[in-house]
Amino acid sequence: MENEDEGATEAGRAEGGRVLLPSLETPTLTKAELADLLFERLGLNKRESKDMVEAFFEILHAELVAGHDVKLSGFGNFHIRRKAPRPGRNPRTGESIPIKARHVVTFHASPKLKAVVQGELPAPEEFE
Repeated sequence: MENEDEGATEAGRAEGGRVLLPSLETPTLTKAELADLLFERLGLNKRESKDMVEAFFEILHAELVAGHDVKLSGFGNFHIRRKAPRPGRNPRTGESIPIKARHVVTFHASPKLKAVVQGELPAPEEFE
């Protein structure tokens, strides 16, 4: 009989048997879940937790809209990049369509985050 941990690794378990993703169907982390984690781990009340998460994303949003890059040490960088106008084409009709200049947000993970995701470094433990 096969070792159960070998099959579990493919289903979202780390080598130590810890679950990385609670479900393969919904691998996203929501604002509400972040607020719940602050409530559980830091002892903030639910309203404070929700307000803190909202404030974080409002600040991040405002800085990006203002055209500033955002660096989150140990996590990664959000950059605003200007894309030049270029010719495009409608794939259905082949008609040439100009694509206007625009700004896009890009994210580059830090080397530390990349190493943790690849399993090269152990994941940081609980908050203190």
